[in-house]
Amino acid sequence: MSMPTFVLASASPARRRLLQMAGIEPVVRTSHFDESLVQDPNPGVLVETLARCKAETVASEFPQGLVLGCDSVLALRGEIHGKPANPEEAIARWRQMRGQVGDLYTGHALLDRTRHRQVVRHRVTRVHFAAVSDAEIEAYVATGEPLVCAGCFALEGQGSLFVEKLDGCHTNVIGLSMPLLRQMMTELGYQVVDFWA
Repeated sequence: MSMPTFVLASASPARRRLLQMAGIEPVVRTSHFDESLVQDPNPGVLVETLARCKAETVASEFPQGLVLGCDSVLALRGEIHGKPANPEEAIARWRQMRGQVGDLYTGHALLDRTRHRQVVRHRVTRVHFAAVSDAEIEAYVATGEPLVCAGCFALEGQGSLFVEKLDGCHTNVIGLSMPLLRQMMTELGYQVVDFWA
């Protein structure tokens, strides 16, 4: 049996880079799924549902595909945060986050179109934020980086300067837990090494 095409249902360059660094060259299809259609007070359920919806949106294009959808949110003091709407919201969010500990949830949905099976999981990583100053917050938001990231920071970018410590999988914070992906692929009967480019 020929190997399915590995498809990333995400516009995230960080997720694509993680896969490429691990030897997987994905076909990228942006899902354009409207995230506002899904609401859930449980962050684990929310990210799993969003990840599955994103994967399902592009899956019909790839009848021989292994389609990966992902979604991330930050839970802080009982509130769930995705991407900030504007710089003002990003500044206000960082003032709440500084010196605090948040939980970064990433949902992963892997749809095996060849065998009509799927695995949906999420992983949580605790993020300890630095006690940054107002000037640092404003300078960081001015870079534009926090505006395109769930949780208002990018661990693989300038935001790494403002994270003191992580408890758990670091690639999960970037948007894709590589150990979890390997486990999910194994569960579907695939070896990750077979997808090395």
